[in-house]
Amino acid sequence: MSESIPPTRQALAEALALSTEILRNLELSELQLTNIALKASRLARLLNDFDTQKILEYEVAGYPSTPDGVPPDVYRLARLAGREFSQRDQFAIVKAEASKKYIYLDSIESLEQQIRNSEFAIAAARDPENPGPPRKSPFGNVELIPGNVVERTTRLKEAQQAAQRLASRRNFIYQYVLGKHYELKFSGIADDIFSRIRGAVDAAIGQALPESVKRLSAAYENLRSDNPEDWSNAVHSCRRILRDLADAIFPSTNEIREIRIEGRAQRVKLGAENYVNRIMAFVADNSDSERFQDIVGSQIGFLGNRLDSIVEAANKGTHDTIVSREEADRYVVYTYLLVGDVLALLK
Repeated sequence: MSESIPPTRQALAEALALSTEILRNLELSELQLTNIALKASRLARLLNDFDTQKILEYEVAGYPSTPDGVPPDVYRLARLAGREFSQRDQFAIVKAEASKKYIYLDSIESLEQQIRNSEFAIAAARDPENPGPPRKSPFGNVELIPGNVVERTTRLKEAQQAAQRLASRRNFIYQYVLGKHYELKFSGIADDIFSRIRGAVDAAIGQALPESVKRLSAAYENLRSDNPEDWSNAVHSCRRILRDLADAIFPSTNEIREIRIEGRAQRVKLGAENYVNRIMAFVADNSDSERFQDIVGSQIGFLGNRLDSIVEAANKGTHDTIVSREEADRYVVYTYLLVGDVLALLK
């Protein structure tokens, strides 16, 4: 799937239904392979998979070439589609150059037609003087009559090659659609799970941290940008949300107390800047499960330290910032789920 233009939720739903339909068409041989390739091209278009969309268009129409050969971009797509093959050069002087790489350009429909033409040509290549006993063609119900052995052998090899290439085209389409089908099903399962969690977390955040709702909205808008500075701003919003959380559930104090950090008891400060320690102290006071305390403590410790380092680096003008949208996405999701886990402890 394209990273720059993610599919819409509606497109993903349609793509899942379409992938199911295409798999049935292939497995039950309900349609000609050319028609199935066109449907698979639509699947690629829904998922913004532009390379595969173009490949499937070429599979239907044939791969273009010029008098100077196949353009590099076309050859690249043909290789991705599994159309590259090696062939010996009988006239090569250097042994290392005896085998060269090529691609076959035939469309799916052309391969099917080659098989049909070969069947009839094999049947027609007979010797009336010595017909011999007829036998069944391996490609259908056409009867083969022994006669012109050379022509029949040539046609048989051509038909076998076309059949192998056609089977390769069918497998390429099947594997692509099957892979996308399972990706979409898994994505739907994860989305359903997250939707259930989101209902509870949204209600808790809205009630306990009303200002953080605005920060989450700002972080989401920053993540939609293509500017890395906006991704860093989204992470800065996460840090402020965690500080809001600490202030709401465990106001700062001059107290020094002992809490569990990664399974070990440690004495920590609980001042205004020690927001991670204050969240962990709240968890220790409100959870009877040491395992829960260890998990949340480990998560908040890692997340808080990483967010602090990013913000401090930005303040110093260094380049230790978010390098990808995916990294920023993870911090926003981790913050969201962590806040939900902590707020679940509120009485």
